[in-house]
Amino acid sequence: MKKFFALFLALTLFFGLAACEREEEEKEHAQGITDTEILVGNTAVTTGDFGFVGAPFVAGMEAYFTMVNNDGGILGRDVRLIHYSDGFDADQGGTYTQRLVEEDEVFAMVGHFGTPTVAATQEYLNTLGVPRVYFATGSTTVSTPSAEGGQRASFPIQPTYEFEGEMMVARAVANFEAETIGLMYTGNEVGLEIRAGMERKATELGVTIVEAQVAGTDHDSEALAMVAADVDVVVLGMNQGPAVSSLFALSGQGNTVPVLTSYVTADGSFIGFIHPTLLSFDIYANAWVDLLDTYGEFRDAYLEFQEEIAKENPEYVENTFAIAGWIAAMTFVEGMQRFDEDDAITWENFIELMEAEVFDYDLGPPIDFSDGQRLGTQIMQLLQMRYDADDEVGYFDIIEGMQSIDEVLAD
Repeated sequence: MKKFFALFLALTLFFGLAACEREEEEKEHAQGITDTEILVGNTAVTTGDFGFVGAPFVAGMEAYFTMVNNDGGILGRDVRLIHYSDGFDADQGGTYTQRLVEEDEVFAMVGHFGTPTVAATQEYLNTLGVPRVYFATGSTTVSTPSAEGGQRASFPIQPTYEFEGEMMVARAVANFEAETIGLMYTGNEVGLEIRAGMERKATELGVTIVEAQVAGTDHDSEALAMVAADVDVVVLGMNQGPAVSSLFALSGQGNTVPVLTSYVTADGSFIGFIHPTLLSFDIYANAWVDLLDTYGEFRDAYLEFQEEIAKENPEYVENTFAIAGWIAAMTFVEGMQRFDEDDAITWENFIELMEAEVFDYDLGPPIDFSDGQRLGTQIMQLLQMRYDADDEVGYFDIIEGMQSIDEVLAD
């Protein structure tokens, strides 16, 4: 009996150890990595006031992942995007983000969307160390020159709003010879961070800023303050919706000086909302995505992407927000393609591979994540909005190519 018990115990320990070893092998990869799939998550607004931004953005991501999967996927695995629409609401975005991580068990958040959701979930995701590739926001909460700990899993690409604020002052001075700059801004992260960047650069360059914070949809008094102050340029530090109200208000109050808007407005779909105001003053926008007809080595891939998105969403062909979704998906895929067949696909290994080489796209500036750099884009274009009243078509002219702030001021 004792021998039988000893043998039983030995066999139990043997099979227990073997089971543990098999379990360890199964857990070699991080969550969201199966033999056939790589699960990624995204929560973004696709309906309502900001749906014209989020819907093409998500469609761009899905179109690119479809292209990758049709070409054999990544290491024999298809990329599957799990998406929830959060209504641009921080609480809802936080709930969906937690569901993606803890219930859907995605490997990474790709195209983490919107300032409210990003701000509400940043600490949570940093604590867990979940990889995030591309933030559809310019919030400075995702930016640092030397990321440590969980923030190393954060990979911003868009410019931050503070950087854009500095660029706006540089453009106002260099392109419009401004000595007094008017700033209409919202009291949220977008407006306050653009304001902070502008104030910093204005102090450095010795120019004056006349400020007016807007709220609601009636911006007439703030627009009148800009006209009364006789500013040389008006900057709008705000998202698309408030920008529409401010542009109509400026037109109604007789503004004639140029108006410079954020890169969030740099798409033809935005021009459709404000074309009557183009009759009274020129409107400009920053841009970090280059939509010239020459795309270098990415031209064929870009044209293939446009063909793919046209199959399901022809209205999003050449849409800037869809292209941003493509860039988000493309960056994630390139990072994953740096794995070898025998590598353990873990969060830490993914972070190291993302930091290993520069991401170089002809559609936008190179992005370097090495040494903890998490700064996003540091060069931008200047576009001028145009509107063809006969054909009722809005479009952009490129006034200045991709430049850093130092290059703008040097010119």
